[in-house]
Amino acid sequence: MSLEEFDEVKYDHSTKRLDTPSRYLLRKARRNPNGLQELRESMKSSTIYVGNLSFYTSEEQIYELFSKCGTIKRIIMGLDRFKFTPCGFCFIIYSCPDEALNAVKYLSDTKLDEKTITIDLDPGFEDGRQFGRGKSGGQVSDELRFDFDASRGGFAIPFAERVGAPHSRFDNSGNSQSNTNNYIPPPDAMGTFRPGFDEEREDDNYIPQ
Repeated sequence: MSLEEFDEVKYDHSTKRLDTPSRYLLRKARRNPNGLQELRESMKSSTIYVGNLSFYTSEEQIYELFSKCGTIKRIIMGLDRFKFTPCGFCFIIYSCPDEALNAVKYLSDTKLDEKTITIDLDPGFEDGRQFGRGKSGGQVSDELRFDFDASRGGFAIPFAERVGAPHSRFDNSGNSQSNTNNYIPPPDAMGTFRPGFDEEREDDNYIPQ
């Protein structure tokens, strides 16, 4: 079997199954020599990844919502690796895989603290994955965000470095002019700029292993 087993379109049902790996996990698997095995493990795992949380959402709020799908053994809050404060994601470990699948099926795109959360199956939590991978210590996705989001730290990129922000330069007469075409996008967590960084969740905790 290959990764095609997860890409195959089946017409046994009128709607797409929800208890399958996300497109993000499929893309990650294609870059990883052990990707197929990790995908299979995620289908049998009792662990889920929850993203796009507000920085102010408490563990108690998460427990109250996700306990509706089964018995929770542990919640691991995602932390800024420098400040050790919540940075918008968590891992939830259920007592059995069926409960994790139920959370993916029934709670994906639910609003919690006015934020629409994302949920993925996860191959299993390992120590160290609870820390953000961004250069500032938080999540890479927040460092590449251009809109103001008070629930996730406000603006992530200084105004002077934003798309459309004026950059000072001087003309031949020495007069200062503004130029809106000299914007250089910020690099990603690995130090390189990737055009079109607007794909489905590119979360930090999944990037380095």
